[in-house]
Amino acid sequence: MSLFGELRTSIDDLLNGRVAPGDRAEQVRQMKQGLMYAKLGVEDLRAGVSQTRMRLDRERAELVTVQRRKELAAGISDAETVEIAAKFETQHTERIAVLEPKLSAQEAELTLAERELEEMTSQLKAAAKGVGDRPAPRGPTDAELGLPDDAPLTGELNELRRASERAAKERAADDKLAELKKKMGK
Repeated sequence: MSLFGELRTSIDDLLNGRVAPGDRAEQVRQMKQGLMYAKLGVEDLRAGVSQTRMRLDRERAELVTVQRRKELAAGISDAETVEIAAKFETQHTERIAVLEPKLSAQEAELTLAERELEEMTSQLKAAAKGVGDRPAPRGPTDAELGLPDDAPLTGELNELRRASERAAKERAADDKLAELKKKMGK
Protein backbone atom coordinates (compact mmCIF):
# COMPACT_ATOMS: atom_id res chain seq x y z
CA MET A 1 0.00 0.00 0.00
CA SER A 2 1.27 3.46 -0.76
CA LEU A 3 2.39 5.98 1.78
CA PHE A 4 -1.19 7.26 2.00
CA GLY A 5 -3.16 4.06 1.43
CA GLU A 6 -5.35 4.06 4.53
CA LEU A 7 -6.08 7.79 4.26
CA ARG A 8 -6.97 7.40 0.58
CA THR A 9 -9.38 4.56 1.44
CA SER A 10 -11.08 6.69 4.11
CA ILE A 11 -11.49 9.61 1.71
CA ASP A 12 -12.86 7.27 -0.94
CA ASP A 13 -15.39 5.87 1.57
CA LEU A 14 -16.46 9.37 2.48
CA LEU A 15 -16.79 10.52 -1.15
CA ASN A 16 -18.74 7.42 -2.15
CA GLY A 17 -21.28 7.61 0.67
CA ARG A 18 -19.95 4.64 2.66
CA VAL A 19 -19.81 6.65 5.89
CA ALA A 20 -22.92 7.13 7.99
CA PRO A 21 -24.08 10.77 7.99
CA GLY A 22 -23.65 10.99 11.76
CA ASP A 23 -20.05 9.82 11.52
CA ARG A 24 -19.01 12.18 8.70
CA ALA A 25 -17.81 15.08 10.87
CA GLU A 26 -15.63 12.83 13.02
CA GLN A 27 -14.36 11.01 9.93
CA VAL A 28 -13.41 14.33 8.28
CA ARG A 29 -11.65 15.45 11.48
CA GLN A 30 -9.66 12.22 11.65
CA MET A 31 -8.76 12.48 7.97
CA LYS A 32 -7.56 16.05 8.40
CA GLN A 33 -5.29 14.82 11.15
CA GLY A 34 -4.12 11.96 8.91
CA LEU A 35 -3.47 14.44 6.13
CA MET A 36 -1.33 16.48 8.51
CA TYR A 37 0.78 13.38 9.22
CA ALA A 38 0.97 12.69 5.50
CA LYS A 39 2.32 16.22 4.97
CA LEU A 40 4.98 15.50 7.58
CA GLY A 41 5.85 12.31 5.69
CA VAL A 42 6.30 14.31 2.48
CA GLU A 43 8.54 16.75 4.36
CA ASP A 44 10.64 13.80 5.55
CA LEU A 45 10.96 12.62 1.94
CA ARG A 46 12.05 16.13 0.90
CA ALA A 47 14.66 16.16 3.67
CA GLY A 48 15.94 12.77 2.51
CA VAL A 49 16.26 14.00 -1.07
CA SER A 50 18.11 17.09 0.12
CA GLN A 51 20.48 15.06 2.29
CA THR A 52 21.26 12.59 -0.51
CA ARG A 53 21.79 15.45 -2.97
CA MET A 54 24.26 17.11 -0.56
CA ARG A 55 26.13 13.81 -0.04
CA LEU A 56 26.31 13.30 -3.81
CA ASP A 57 27.59 16.84 -4.38
CA ARG A 58 30.20 16.35 -1.64
CA GLU A 59 31.37 13.05 -3.19
CA ARG A 60 31.63 14.64 -6.62
CA ALA A 61 33.69 17.52 -5.21
CA GLU A 62 35.96 15.08 -3.37
CA LEU A 63 36.41 13.07 -6.56
CA VAL A 64 37.50 16.18 -8.48
CA THR A 65 39.96 17.07 -5.69
CA VAL A 66 41.44 13.55 -5.58
CA GLN A 67 41.77 13.43 -9.36
CA ARG A 68 43.55 16.80 -9.34
CA ARG A 69 45.94 15.62 -6.60
CA LYS A 70 46.58 12.39 -8.47
CA GLU A 71 47.42 14.35 -11.62
CA LEU A 72 49.75 16.70 -9.72
CA ALA A 73 51.50 13.77 -8.02
CA ALA A 74 51.96 12.05 -11.39
CA GLY A 75 53.45 15.28 -12.72
CA ILE A 76 56.23 15.16 -10.10
CA SER A 77 56.62 11.36 -10.30
CA ASP A 78 55.34 10.73 -6.74
CA ALA A 79 54.19 7.12 -7.21
CA GLU A 80 53.09 6.66 -3.58
CA THR A 81 50.75 9.69 -3.68
CA VAL A 82 49.43 8.59 -7.09
CA GLU A 83 48.62 5.15 -5.63
CA ILE A 84 46.83 6.62 -2.58
CA ALA A 85 44.91 9.09 -4.75
CA ALA A 86 43.85 6.26 -7.09
CA LYS A 87 42.48 4.34 -4.07
CA PHE A 88 40.40 7.35 -2.96
CA GLU A 89 39.33 8.01 -6.54
CA THR A 90 37.88 4.48 -6.67
CA GLN A 91 36.07 4.96 -3.34
CA HIS A 92 34.47 8.24 -4.39
CA THR A 93 33.50 6.83 -7.79
CA GLU A 94 31.81 3.84 -6.11
CA ARG A 95 29.92 6.09 -3.67
CA ILE A 96 28.75 8.29 -6.55
CA ALA A 97 27.57 5.17 -8.41
CA VAL A 98 25.42 4.25 -5.38
CA LEU A 99 24.13 7.75 -4.60
CA GLU A 100 23.01 8.70 -8.13
CA PRO A 101 20.33 5.99 -8.47
CA LYS A 102 19.37 6.48 -4.81
CA LEU A 103 18.75 10.19 -5.44
CA SER A 104 16.78 9.41 -8.59
CA ALA A 105 14.56 6.93 -6.72
CA GLN A 106 14.02 9.35 -3.83
CA GLU A 107 13.08 12.15 -6.24
CA ALA A 108 10.60 9.87 -8.01
CA GLU A 109 9.09 8.79 -4.67
CA LEU A 110 8.80 12.43 -3.57
CA THR A 111 7.09 13.42 -6.83
CA LEU A 112 4.58 10.59 -6.42
CA ALA A 113 3.93 11.42 -2.76
CA GLU A 114 3.45 15.13 -3.52
CA ARG A 115 0.97 14.30 -6.28
CA GLU A 116 -0.97 11.89 -4.02
CA LEU A 117 -1.00 14.46 -1.22
CA GLU A 118 -2.33 17.14 -3.55
CA GLU A 119 -5.08 14.82 -4.86
CA MET A 120 -6.11 13.74 -1.38
CA THR A 121 -6.15 17.32 -0.10
CA SER A 122 -8.57 18.36 -2.84
CA GLN A 123 -10.68 15.24 -2.31
CA LEU A 124 -10.84 15.84 1.43
CA LYS A 125 -11.90 19.45 0.83
CA ALA A 126 -14.68 18.18 -1.43
CA ALA A 127 -15.72 15.57 1.13
CA ALA A 128 -15.73 18.16 3.91
CA LYS A 129 -18.05 20.35 1.80
CA GLY A 130 -20.47 17.46 1.45
CA VAL A 131 -19.61 16.08 -1.98
CA GLY A 132 -20.44 12.39 -1.92
CA ASP A 133 -23.42 12.84 0.37
CA ARG A 134 -25.60 10.77 -1.86
CA PRO A 135 -28.13 8.80 0.08
CA ALA A 136 -27.28 5.18 0.55
CA PRO A 137 -29.89 2.71 -0.60
CA ARG A 138 -31.80 1.83 2.51
CA GLY A 139 -34.59 -0.25 3.83
CA PRO A 140 -37.02 0.85 6.49
CA THR A 141 -35.55 2.72 9.45
CA ASP A 142 -35.62 1.34 12.98
CA ALA A 143 -38.24 3.95 13.87
CA GLU A 144 -40.39 2.86 10.93
CA LEU A 145 -40.15 -0.72 12.20
CA GLY A 146 -41.04 0.36 15.73
CA LEU A 147 -37.59 -0.47 17.12
CA PRO A 148 -35.85 1.69 19.73
CA ASP A 149 -33.14 4.22 18.71
CA ASP A 150 -29.89 2.24 18.59
CA ALA A 151 -27.46 5.08 17.70
CA PRO A 152 -25.37 4.50 20.86
CA LEU A 153 -25.21 0.79 20.11
CA THR A 154 -24.22 1.46 16.50
CA GLY A 155 -21.50 3.84 17.69
CA GLU A 156 -20.18 1.21 20.10
CA LEU A 157 -20.23 -1.45 17.39
CA ASN A 158 -18.36 0.83 15.00
CA GLU A 159 -15.77 1.59 17.69
CA LEU A 160 -15.36 -2.13 18.45
CA ARG A 161 -14.88 -2.82 14.73
CA ARG A 162 -12.22 -0.10 14.48
CA ALA A 163 -10.50 -1.38 17.64
CA SER A 164 -10.53 -4.91 16.22
CA GLU A 165 -9.02 -3.71 12.94
CA ARG A 166 -6.32 -1.77 14.82
CA ALA A 167 -5.52 -4.81 16.97
CA ALA A 168 -5.24 -6.99 13.85
CA LYS A 169 -2.84 -4.49 12.27
CA GLU A 170 -0.76 -4.38 15.47
CA ARG A 171 -0.64 -8.20 15.59
CA ALA A 172 0.49 -8.30 11.96
CA ALA A 173 3.20 -5.73 12.70
CA ASP A 174 4.32 -7.69 15.79
CA ASP A 175 4.44 -10.89 13.72
CA LYS A 176 6.56 -9.19 11.06
CA LEU A 177 8.88 -7.79 13.73
CA ALA A 178 9.24 -11.22 15.33
CA GLU A 179 9.98 -12.72 11.93
CA LEU A 180 12.64 -10.08 11.22
CA LYS A 181 14.21 -10.66 14.65
CA LYS A 182 14.24 -14.38 13.97
CA LYS A 183 15.94 -13.83 10.62
CA MET A 184 18.52 -11.57 12.26
CA GLY A 185 19.16 -14.20 14.92
CA LYS A 186 18.00 -12.18 17.92
